[in-house]
Amino acid sequence: MVRVAVLLIGLAVLCRAEFGPPTVTVSLDEAPELRWKPLAQVFDVEFLRKAAADIIDSTVPKWVHQAVKPVVAALEDYIPKPYAGEIRGIASLLGGSVSDIIILNFAYEISAFCTSIVAQDVNGHLYHGRNLDYPHPVLRNLTIDVVFLKNGKVAYRGTSFAAYVGLWTGQSPNKFTVSGDQRGTEHWWNWWKNVVSAVLLRRSPVSWLVRESLAQAEDFQDAVMRLSKIPIITGVYYIVGGVQPGEGVVITRDRTRPADIWPLEPIIGGWYRVETNFDHWLPPPARDHRREAANKALNATGPDHINMETLYQVLSVHPVCNRITVYTTTMSAATPEKYRTLVRPMGCRPN
Repeated sequence: MVRVAVLLIGLAVLCRAEFGPPTVTVSLDEAPELRWKPLAQVFDVEFLRKAAADIIDSTVPKWVHQAVKPVVAALEDYIPKPYAGEIRGIASLLGGSVSDIIILNFAYEISAFCTSIVAQDVNGHLYHGRNLDYPHPVLRNLTIDVVFLKNGKVAYRGTSFAAYVGLWTGQSPNKFTVSGDQRGTEHWWNWWKNVVSAVLLRRSPVSWLVRESLAQAEDFQDAVMRLSKIPIITGVYYIVGGVQPGEGVVITRDRTRPADIWPLEPIIGGWYRVETNFDHWLPPPARDHRREAANKALNATGPDHINMETLYQVLSVHPVCNRITVYTTTMSAATPEKYRTLVRPMGCRPN
């Protein structure tokens, strides 16, 4: 264990003054229009309004914004419950237009550069971790942990951004964990195609399917089925961890079907899976060394020593953690109370 710790320290980067994000409690028993009012207890509304405008302006080209705004206005009629009501409630809270909040939510769908890991230790315990990378520094000040209550009890939880109704990271207690990573074949210039897909074909944004699965799936297998087959607006990787030995998988998604299912195979040495933003069966771009660094750190750790703490250390290795890393989450559905997110205020850089 000392050898592993020394190696990880040698690989690790200086990540300055990580901090836990604020927690927002959303009651699913409330009307959708009212659920996100607790945001105003955590954030200054004017700050949220300005941050939302900055994200839209820096992510969505102005010509696209103007061209699709009439379409987005019509999109409200197509948004399924409860998201239409929640978006209307957020728009009311911020004093903005519904179309702007819809555009904001779609903007988040196109630039989630990430690393996700699911791993199993020698005793069959599952651990799931992720770094979420976004090229918007303001998001570090918008990161929130969200606890969703139903009938006064925790139904599921996740990590998100203020004014965003979807989830890229989440946990259904004692059932499964899930994270989403952008698929590298999808790019920002497909943004308008994604909107059209949502409007005309009524497909789900990838983060909405994560949330729906957390709310509805009965167990790991049910979650994998939903995340594999329900049509979505763009390609993505869904990484899922369960509670029983062997319950770990990377799902590579096309818009309408799974392109690949990559499960854990601990009996033959496949005790972990690493997914970044490129198909695992292909080499990543020469400039991207995240997969290589994560594999090296995990192999140094080994299934004897993997746990929540060592998984966090792996996710702190450069360039797995890098200058645009916003937050790191570690979780295990079998021990839901250990769910932990830390914001990386300066990202990570090599020692």
